[in-house]
Amino acid sequence: MSEATSRPLRIAVIGTNYLGANTAAGMAEFGFDVIGVEIDEHRLKLLNDGKAPLYEPGLDPLLKKHTESGRLRFTKDYQLIADWADVHFICVGTPQLEGSEAADLAQVNSVVDMLAPLLTRPTLVVGRSTVPVGTSKLVEQRFHAESPAGTAVEIAWQPEFLREAHGVDDTLHPDRLVFGVQSATAEARLREVFATPIGEGTPVVVCNLPTAELVKGGANAFLATKISFINALAELADATGADVTQLADALGHDKRIGRGMLNAGPGYGGGCLPKDLRAFMHRAGELGVEEVITFLREVDDINQHRRARIVDVTHELLGGEWVGRNVTVLGAAFKAGTDDVRDSPALDVAGRIQLHGANVTVYDPEAMENARKVRPTLRYAASATEACEGAHAVLHLTEWPEFRELDPAALRGVVTAPAIIDARLLLDAAKWRAAGWIYRAPGKP
Repeated sequence: MSEATSRPLRIAVIGTNYLGANTAAGMAEFGFDVIGVEIDEHRLKLLNDGKAPLYEPGLDPLLKKHTESGRLRFTKDYQLIADWADVHFICVGTPQLEGSEAADLAQVNSVVDMLAPLLTRPTLVVGRSTVPVGTSKLVEQRFHAESPAGTAVEIAWQPEFLREAHGVDDTLHPDRLVFGVQSATAEARLREVFATPIGEGTPVVVCNLPTAELVKGGANAFLATKISFINALAELADATGADVTQLADALGHDKRIGRGMLNAGPGYGGGCLPKDLRAFMHRAGELGVEEVITFLREVDDINQHRRARIVDVTHELLGGEWVGRNVTVLGAAFKAGTDDVRDSPALDVAGRIQLHGANVTVYDPEAMENARKVRPTLRYAASATEACEGAHAVLHLTEWPEFRELDPAALRGVVTAPAIIDARLLLDAAKWRAAGWIYRAPGKP
Protein backbone atom coordinates (compact mmCIF):
# COMPACT_ATOMS: atom_id res chain seq x y z
CA MET A 1 0.00 0.00 0.00
CA SER A 2 1.41 3.40 -0.95
CA GLU A 3 1.94 6.20 1.55
CA ALA A 4 -0.95 8.15 -0.04
CA THR A 5 -3.39 5.27 0.52
CA SER A 6 -2.23 4.51 4.06
CA ARG A 7 -3.09 8.00 5.31
CA PRO A 8 -5.78 10.56 4.49
CA LEU A 9 -5.28 12.17 1.10
CA ARG A 10 -3.55 15.50 1.04
CA ILE A 11 -5.34 18.08 -1.04
CA ALA A 12 -3.99 21.38 -2.35
CA VAL A 13 -6.48 24.00 -3.50
CA ILE A 14 -4.90 26.73 -5.58
CA GLY A 15 -6.92 29.93 -5.63
CA THR A 16 -9.17 30.67 -2.67
CA ASN A 17 -11.79 33.15 -3.71
CA TYR A 18 -15.38 31.90 -4.09
CA LEU A 19 -14.71 28.53 -5.71
CA GLY A 20 -11.45 27.81 -3.90
CA ALA A 21 -12.64 28.78 -0.42
CA ASN A 22 -15.68 26.52 -0.73
CA THR A 23 -13.59 23.71 -2.21
CA ALA A 24 -10.91 23.91 0.50
CA ALA A 25 -13.44 23.95 3.33
CA GLY A 26 -15.41 21.14 1.70
CA MET A 27 -12.39 18.90 1.25
CA ALA A 28 -11.50 19.38 4.91
CA GLU A 29 -15.08 18.47 5.85
CA PHE A 30 -14.69 15.29 3.78
CA GLY A 31 -11.84 14.36 6.11
CA PHE A 32 -8.75 15.31 4.10
CA ASP A 33 -5.74 17.41 5.07
CA VAL A 34 -5.93 20.55 2.98
CA ILE A 35 -3.66 23.46 2.13
CA GLY A 36 -5.06 26.38 0.19
CA VAL A 37 -2.77 28.61 -1.83
CA GLU A 38 -3.51 32.33 -1.83
CA ILE A 39 -1.07 35.06 -2.91
CA ASP A 40 -3.10 38.04 -1.62
CA GLU A 41 -1.85 38.84 1.89
CA HIS A 42 -5.14 40.28 3.17
CA ARG A 43 -7.18 37.36 1.92
CA LEU A 44 -4.56 34.93 3.26
CA LYS A 45 -4.82 36.37 6.79
CA LEU A 46 -8.63 36.22 6.71
CA LEU A 47 -8.61 32.58 5.64
CA ASN A 48 -6.11 31.48 8.27
CA ASP A 49 -8.31 33.22 10.84
CA GLY A 50 -11.21 31.09 9.62
CA LYS A 51 -12.97 33.89 7.76
CA ALA A 52 -14.06 33.85 4.13
CA PRO A 53 -12.90 36.70 1.88
CA LEU A 54 -16.51 37.12 0.69
CA TYR A 55 -20.03 36.73 2.00
CA GLU A 56 -21.31 33.18 1.59
CA PRO A 57 -23.82 31.70 4.06
CA GLY A 58 -22.33 28.90 6.15
CA LEU A 59 -18.77 29.24 4.86
CA ASP A 60 -17.22 31.06 7.84
CA PRO A 61 -18.23 28.37 10.39
CA LEU A 62 -16.85 25.64 8.14
CA LEU A 63 -13.55 27.46 7.65
CA LYS A 64 -13.30 28.19 11.37
CA LYS A 65 -13.99 24.57 12.28
CA HIS A 66 -11.21 23.19 10.14
CA THR A 67 -8.57 25.90 10.57
CA GLU A 68 -8.91 25.45 14.33
CA SER A 69 -8.66 21.66 14.04
CA GLY A 70 -5.46 22.00 11.99
CA ARG A 71 -6.91 20.08 9.07
CA LEU A 72 -7.05 23.22 6.92
CA ARG A 73 -4.46 25.93 6.46
CA PHE A 74 -3.52 28.49 3.86
CA THR A 75 -0.20 29.63 2.44
CA LYS A 76 1.28 31.62 -0.44
CA ASP A 77 4.23 29.22 -0.73
CA TYR A 78 3.89 26.85 -3.70
CA GLN A 79 6.95 24.95 -2.51
CA LEU A 80 4.97 23.86 0.54
CA ILE A 81 2.34 22.06 -1.54
CA ALA A 82 4.33 20.86 -4.55
CA ASP A 83 5.25 17.39 -3.32
CA TRP A 84 3.08 17.42 -0.19
CA ALA A 85 -0.25 17.12 -2.00
CA ASP A 86 -1.62 13.99 -3.65
CA VAL A 87 -4.10 16.04 -5.67
CA HIS A 88 -3.83 19.68 -6.75
CA PHE A 89 -7.11 21.46 -7.52
CA ILE A 90 -6.93 24.56 -9.74
CA CYS A 91 -9.67 26.94 -8.58
CA VAL A 92 -8.50 30.31 -9.87
CA GLY A 93 -10.65 32.83 -11.69
CA THR A 94 -11.16 32.97 -15.45
CA PRO A 95 -12.73 36.41 -15.96
CA GLN A 96 -13.70 37.88 -19.28
CA LEU A 97 -10.64 39.17 -21.11
CA GLU A 98 -10.60 42.94 -21.27
CA GLY A 99 -11.66 44.13 -24.71
CA SER A 100 -12.84 40.68 -25.77
CA GLU A 101 -15.51 38.06 -25.08
CA ALA A 102 -12.79 35.44 -24.54
CA ALA A 103 -11.91 34.00 -21.16
CA ASP A 104 -8.74 35.36 -19.54
CA LEU A 105 -6.60 32.33 -18.66
CA ALA A 106 -3.75 34.31 -17.12
CA GLN A 107 -4.40 32.96 -13.62
CA VAL A 108 -4.54 29.37 -14.85
CA ASN A 109 -1.26 29.81 -16.70
CA SER A 110 0.28 31.42 -13.65
CA VAL A 111 -0.56 28.33 -11.58
CA VAL A 112 1.30 26.15 -14.09
CA ASP A 113 4.30 28.50 -14.08
CA MET A 114 4.49 28.49 -10.28
CA LEU A 115 3.76 24.82 -9.61
CA ALA A 116 5.25 22.83 -12.50
CA PRO A 117 8.97 23.51 -11.84
CA LEU A 118 8.58 22.41 -8.21
CA LEU A 119 7.08 18.96 -8.84
CA THR A 120 9.30 15.92 -8.34
CA ARG A 121 6.83 13.01 -7.99
CA PRO A 122 3.78 11.73 -9.89
CA THR A 123 0.94 14.24 -9.53
CA LEU A 124 -2.74 14.54 -10.42
CA VAL A 125 -3.73 18.11 -11.25
CA VAL A 126 -7.49 18.65 -11.39
CA GLY A 127 -8.99 21.76 -12.94
CA ARG A 128 -12.21 23.10 -11.42
CA SER A 129 -12.04 26.54 -13.02
CA THR A 130 -14.45 27.21 -15.86
CA VAL A 131 -12.38 27.25 -19.05
CA PRO A 132 -12.93 27.16 -22.83
CA VAL A 133 -12.92 23.69 -24.33
CA GLY A 134 -9.38 22.66 -25.22
CA THR A 135 -7.76 24.44 -22.28
CA SER A 136 -6.99 21.24 -20.35
CA LYS A 137 -4.79 19.92 -23.16
CA LEU A 138 -2.90 23.21 -23.28
CA VAL A 139 -2.45 23.07 -19.51
CA GLU A 140 -1.17 19.51 -19.83
CA GLN A 141 1.34 20.55 -22.48
CA ARG A 142 2.59 23.39 -20.29
CA PHE A 143 2.99 21.11 -17.27
CA HIS A 144 4.95 18.59 -19.32
CA ALA A 145 7.15 21.34 -20.72
CA GLU A 146 7.81 23.10 -17.41
CA SER A 147 8.05 20.18 -14.95
CA PRO A 148 11.40 18.51 -14.23
CA ALA A 149 12.27 15.72 -16.64
CA GLY A 150 10.68 12.42 -15.72
CA THR A 151 7.94 13.91 -13.52
CA ALA A 152 4.60 12.32 -14.39
CA VAL A 153 1.83 14.93 -14.31
CA GLU A 154 -1.71 13.86 -15.24
CA ILE A 155 -4.44 16.39 -15.93
CA ALA A 156 -8.12 15.88 -15.14
CA TRP A 157 -11.01 18.31 -15.23
CA GLN A 158 -13.82 18.31 -12.69
CA PRO A 159 -16.10 21.31 -13.38
CA GLU A 160 -17.87 22.99 -10.49
CA PHE A 161 -21.58 23.83 -10.38
CA LEU A 162 -21.70 26.02 -7.29
CA ARG A 163 -24.53 28.51 -6.94
CA GLU A 164 -23.64 31.64 -5.03
CA ALA A 165 -25.52 31.72 -1.70
CA HIS A 166 -25.63 27.89 -1.86
CA GLY A 167 -21.91 27.21 -2.30
CA VAL A 168 -21.36 25.24 0.89
CA ASP A 169 -24.30 22.91 0.32
CA ASP A 170 -23.42 22.49 -3.37
CA THR A 171 -19.86 21.57 -2.37
CA LEU A 172 -20.85 19.05 0.27
CA HIS A 173 -23.93 17.68 -1.50
CA PRO A 174 -23.49 18.25 -5.27
CA ASP A 175 -26.35 17.33 -7.58
CA ARG A 176 -23.87 15.64 -9.92
CA LEU A 177 -20.14 15.06 -10.31
CA VAL A 178 -18.42 15.20 -13.68
CA PHE A 179 -14.98 13.60 -13.96
CA GLY A 180 -13.07 14.45 -17.11
CA VAL A 181 -10.22 11.94 -16.98
CA GLN A 182 -7.67 10.20 -19.16
CA SER A 183 -7.05 7.06 -17.09
CA ALA A 184 -8.70 4.65 -14.69
CA THR A 185 -6.15 5.75 -12.08
CA ALA A 186 -7.34 9.36 -12.22
CA GLU A 187 -10.97 8.26 -12.03
CA ALA A 188 -10.24 6.11 -8.99
CA ARG A 189 -8.46 8.98 -7.26
CA LEU A 190 -11.36 11.36 -7.89
CA ARG A 191 -13.81 8.78 -6.61
CA GLU A 192 -11.69 8.60 -3.45
CA VAL A 193 -11.75 12.38 -3.08
CA PHE A 194 -15.53 12.55 -3.51
CA ALA A 195 -16.35 9.31 -1.70
CA THR A 196 -18.66 11.11 0.76
CA PRO A 197 -21.12 12.62 -1.75
CA ILE A 198 -20.88 9.52 -3.97
CA GLY A 199 -21.84 7.46 -0.93
CA GLU A 200 -24.88 9.73 -0.47
CA GLY A 201 -26.02 8.89 -3.98
CA THR A 202 -24.63 11.77 -6.03
CA PRO A 203 -24.52 10.61 -9.67
CA VAL A 204 -21.14 10.53 -11.40
CA VAL A 205 -20.55 11.16 -15.10
CA VAL A 206 -17.14 9.96 -16.31
CA CYS A 207 -16.06 11.47 -19.61
CA ASN A 208 -13.08 12.77 -21.56
CA LEU A 209 -11.50 16.18 -21.05
CA PRO A 210 -13.34 18.13 -23.80
CA THR A 211 -16.71 16.87 -22.58
CA ALA A 212 -15.98 17.96 -19.02
CA GLU A 213 -14.92 21.40 -20.24
CA LEU A 214 -18.09 21.79 -22.31
CA VAL A 215 -20.44 20.77 -19.50
CA LYS A 216 -20.17 23.99 -17.47
CA GLY A 217 -20.34 26.29 -20.48
CA GLY A 218 -23.23 24.32 -21.92
CA ALA A 219 -25.13 24.36 -18.62
CA ASN A 220 -24.72 28.10 -18.18
CA ALA A 221 -25.71 28.77 -21.79
CA PHE A 222 -28.89 26.74 -21.28
CA LEU A 223 -29.73 28.49 -18.00
CA ALA A 224 -29.14 31.87 -19.62
CA THR A 225 -31.48 30.83 -22.44
CA LYS A 226 -34.23 29.88 -19.97
CA ILE A 227 -33.92 33.20 -18.14
CA SER A 228 -33.97 35.27 -21.31
CA PHE A 229 -36.83 33.16 -22.70
CA ILE A 230 -39.11 33.85 -19.73
CA ASN A 231 -38.15 37.53 -19.82
CA ALA A 232 -39.11 37.66 -23.49
CA LEU A 233 -42.46 36.13 -22.54
CA ALA A 234 -42.79 38.76 -19.81
CA GLU A 235 -42.75 41.43 -22.51
CA LEU A 236 -45.48 39.56 -24.39
CA ALA A 237 -47.43 39.37 -21.14
CA ASP A 238 -47.09 43.14 -20.70
CA ALA A 239 -48.43 43.67 -24.21
CA THR A 240 -51.40 41.35 -23.79
CA GLY A 241 -52.43 41.53 -20.13
CA ALA A 242 -51.22 38.01 -19.35
CA ASP A 243 -49.57 37.04 -16.05
CA VAL A 244 -46.00 35.80 -16.55
CA THR A 245 -45.86 34.04 -13.17
CA GLN A 246 -48.91 31.93 -13.94
CA LEU A 247 -47.50 31.35 -17.42
CA ALA A 248 -44.22 30.09 -15.93
CA ASP A 249 -46.10 27.83 -13.53
CA ALA A 250 -48.03 26.28 -16.43
CA LEU A 251 -44.87 25.83 -18.51
CA GLY A 252 -42.98 24.44 -15.55
CA HIS A 253 -45.34 21.50 -15.16
CA ASP A 254 -44.08 20.23 -18.51
CA LYS A 255 -41.42 17.68 -17.51
CA ARG A 256 -39.44 18.54 -20.62
CA ILE A 257 -39.12 22.14 -19.45
CA GLY A 258 -39.25 22.31 -15.64
CA ARG A 259 -39.97 25.34 -13.44
CA GLY A 260 -36.39 26.07 -12.39
CA MET A 261 -34.94 29.37 -13.69
CA LEU A 262 -38.30 30.37 -15.23
CA ASN A 263 -38.54 33.50 -13.11
CA ALA A 264 -39.02 36.77 -14.97
CA GLY A 265 -37.04 39.70 -13.65
CA PRO A 266 -34.13 42.02 -14.40
CA GLY A 267 -32.12 39.23 -16.05
CA TYR A 268 -29.06 37.27 -15.03
CA GLY A 269 -25.79 38.66 -13.73
CA GLY A 270 -22.92 37.72 -11.44
CA GLY A 271 -19.40 36.57 -12.03
CA CYS A 272 -20.19 33.35 -13.91
CA LEU A 273 -23.21 33.25 -16.21
CA PRO A 274 -22.55 36.38 -18.32
CA LYS A 275 -18.82 35.85 -18.88
CA ASP A 276 -19.18 32.08 -19.30
CA LEU A 277 -21.85 32.54 -21.97
CA ARG A 278 -19.67 35.01 -23.87
CA ALA A 279 -16.59 32.81 -23.57
CA PHE A 280 -18.67 29.86 -24.80
CA MET A 281 -19.70 31.84 -27.89
CA HIS A 282 -16.19 33.14 -28.45
CA ARG A 283 -14.69 29.64 -28.32
CA ALA A 284 -17.31 28.40 -30.79
CA GLY A 285 -16.16 31.13 -33.16
CA GLU A 286 -12.53 30.10 -32.73
CA LEU A 287 -13.51 26.55 -33.60
CA GLY A 288 -15.35 27.68 -36.73
CA VAL A 289 -18.85 26.71 -35.58
CA GLU A 290 -20.15 30.10 -34.44
CA GLU A 291 -23.23 29.85 -36.69
CA VAL A 292 -24.71 27.03 -34.60
CA ILE A 293 -24.89 29.15 -31.44
CA THR A 294 -25.77 32.57 -32.87
CA PHE A 295 -29.08 32.37 -31.01
CA LEU A 296 -27.07 32.77 -27.79
CA ARG A 297 -26.23 36.32 -28.87
CA GLU A 298 -29.96 37.00 -28.87
CA VAL A 299 -30.12 35.46 -25.39
CA ASP A 300 -27.46 37.91 -24.22
CA ASP A 301 -29.20 40.81 -25.98
CA ILE A 302 -32.52 40.00 -24.30
CA ASN A 303 -30.74 39.99 -20.95
CA GLN A 304 -29.39 43.49 -21.57
CA HIS A 305 -32.77 44.64 -22.87
CA ARG A 306 -34.42 43.69 -19.56
CA ARG A 307 -32.27 46.24 -17.78
CA ALA A 308 -33.10 48.93 -20.34
CA ARG A 309 -36.80 48.08 -19.99
CA ILE A 310 -36.69 48.66 -16.22
CA VAL A 311 -35.12 52.04 -16.87
CA ASP A 312 -37.89 52.88 -19.36
CA VAL A 313 -40.65 51.89 -16.90
CA THR A 314 -38.96 54.01 -14.22
CA HIS A 315 -39.00 56.96 -16.60
CA GLU A 316 -42.73 56.46 -17.15
CA LEU A 317 -43.40 56.40 -13.41
CA LEU A 318 -41.42 59.61 -13.03
CA GLY A 319 -43.71 61.34 -15.50
CA GLY A 320 -41.09 61.46 -18.20
CA GLU A 321 -38.68 63.52 -16.08
CA TRP A 322 -35.27 62.55 -14.72
CA VAL A 323 -33.69 65.72 -13.37
CA GLY A 324 -34.69 66.44 -9.78
CA ARG A 325 -36.22 63.00 -9.28
CA ASN A 326 -35.12 60.67 -6.48
CA VAL A 327 -34.97 56.94 -7.23
CA THR A 328 -34.41 54.24 -4.62
CA VAL A 329 -32.79 50.94 -5.64
CA LEU A 330 -33.35 48.09 -3.20
CA GLY A 331 -30.49 45.70 -3.87
CA ALA A 332 -26.94 45.87 -5.17
CA ALA A 333 -25.86 42.21 -5.28
CA PHE A 334 -26.73 40.34 -8.46
CA LYS A 335 -28.89 38.02 -6.35
CA ALA A 336 -29.76 37.48 -2.70
CA GLY A 337 -27.46 35.53 -0.41
CA THR A 338 -24.22 37.01 -1.73
CA ASP A 339 -22.20 40.22 -1.72
CA ASP A 340 -21.19 39.68 -5.35
CA VAL A 341 -21.90 42.75 -7.51
CA ARG A 342 -20.16 41.59 -10.69
CA ASP A 343 -22.40 42.39 -13.65
CA SER A 344 -25.23 43.05 -11.21
CA PRO A 345 -28.50 44.03 -12.93
CA ALA A 346 -29.37 46.13 -9.86
CA LEU A 347 -26.22 48.27 -10.02
CA ASP A 348 -26.37 48.44 -13.81
CA VAL A 349 -29.92 49.83 -13.68
CA ALA A 350 -28.93 52.23 -10.89
CA GLY A 351 -25.99 53.49 -12.94
CA ARG A 352 -28.09 53.96 -16.08
CA ILE A 353 -30.71 55.96 -14.18
CA GLN A 354 -28.05 58.14 -12.60
CA LEU A 355 -26.56 58.85 -16.04
CA HIS A 356 -29.99 60.13 -17.09
CA GLY A 357 -29.80 62.75 -14.34
CA ALA A 358 -31.83 61.30 -11.46
CA ASN A 359 -30.60 61.04 -7.88
CA VAL A 360 -30.15 57.34 -7.04
CA THR A 361 -29.89 55.89 -3.53
CA VAL A 362 -28.99 52.21 -3.03
CA TYR A 363 -29.38 49.85 -0.11
CA ASP A 364 -28.32 46.20 0.14
CA PRO A 365 -27.99 44.06 3.30
CA GLU A 366 -24.58 42.60 2.37
CA ALA A 367 -23.12 44.16 -0.77
CA MET A 368 -22.72 47.83 0.17
CA GLU A 369 -18.91 47.79 0.43
CA ASN A 370 -18.48 46.08 -2.94
CA ALA A 371 -21.13 48.30 -4.53
CA ARG A 372 -19.31 51.45 -3.44
CA LYS A 373 -16.14 50.20 -5.11
CA VAL A 374 -17.94 49.60 -8.41
CA ARG A 375 -20.33 52.59 -8.38
CA PRO A 376 -18.78 55.19 -6.04
CA THR A 377 -20.90 58.07 -7.38
CA LEU A 378 -24.22 56.56 -6.28
CA ARG A 379 -25.72 57.42 -2.92
CA TYR A 380 -25.88 54.69 -0.28
CA ALA A 381 -28.19 54.35 2.71
CA ALA A 382 -27.91 52.40 5.96
CA SER A 383 -31.37 50.85 5.69
CA ALA A 384 -34.20 50.31 3.25
CA THR A 385 -36.31 52.93 5.00
CA GLU A 386 -33.53 55.51 4.85
CA ALA A 387 -33.00 54.74 1.17
CA CYS A 388 -36.69 55.39 0.45
CA GLU A 389 -36.79 58.83 2.06
CA GLY A 390 -38.00 61.37 -0.50
CA ALA A 391 -38.18 58.82 -3.32
CA HIS A 392 -40.28 59.42 -6.40
CA ALA A 393 -39.87 55.76 -7.41
CA VAL A 394 -38.63 52.63 -5.62
CA LEU A 395 -37.08 49.72 -7.54
CA HIS A 396 -36.97 46.22 -6.02
CA LEU A 397 -34.02 44.67 -7.87
CA THR A 398 -32.47 42.03 -5.58
CA GLU A 399 -34.64 39.39 -3.93
CA TRP A 400 -33.48 39.74 -0.31
CA PRO A 401 -36.10 38.39 2.16
CA GLU A 402 -36.10 41.62 4.15
CA PHE A 403 -37.46 43.52 1.17
CA ARG A 404 -40.47 41.21 1.02
CA GLU A 405 -41.13 42.01 4.66
CA LEU A 406 -41.21 45.80 4.21
CA ASP A 407 -44.38 47.51 5.38
CA PRO A 408 -45.75 49.49 2.40
CA ALA A 409 -48.02 51.53 4.67
CA ALA A 410 -45.06 52.66 6.78
CA LEU A 411 -42.93 53.40 3.71
CA ARG A 412 -45.80 55.41 2.27
CA GLY A 413 -45.01 58.00 4.91
CA VAL A 414 -41.36 58.53 3.90
CA VAL A 415 -41.51 58.58 0.09
CA THR A 416 -42.48 61.59 -2.00
CA ALA A 417 -44.41 59.50 -4.52
CA PRO A 418 -45.62 55.94 -3.74
CA ALA A 419 -44.53 54.11 -6.89
CA ILE A 420 -42.66 50.79 -6.90
CA ILE A 421 -41.28 48.53 -9.63
CA ASP A 422 -41.12 44.97 -8.34
CA ALA A 423 -38.58 43.66 -10.85
CA ARG A 424 -38.28 40.38 -8.91
CA LEU A 425 -42.07 39.71 -8.81
CA LEU A 426 -41.88 38.73 -5.16
CA LEU A 427 -43.79 41.48 -3.36
CA ASP A 428 -47.48 41.17 -2.47
CA ALA A 429 -49.02 43.36 -5.16
CA ALA A 430 -52.43 43.56 -3.46
CA LYS A 431 -50.85 44.65 -0.18
CA TRP A 432 -48.82 47.41 -1.81
CA ARG A 433 -51.72 48.67 -3.88
CA ALA A 434 -53.99 48.65 -0.82
CA ALA A 435 -51.44 50.90 0.90
CA GLY A 436 -51.81 53.42 -1.92
CA TRP A 437 -48.83 52.49 -4.06
CA ILE A 438 -48.58 52.34 -7.84
CA TYR A 439 -47.26 48.81 -8.33
CA ARG A 440 -45.55 47.70 -11.54
CA ALA A 441 -43.87 44.36 -12.29
CA PRO A 442 -42.58 42.88 -15.56
CA GLY A 443 -45.17 40.62 -17.13
CA LYS A 444 -47.79 41.18 -14.39
CA PRO A 445 -51.15 42.91 -14.99
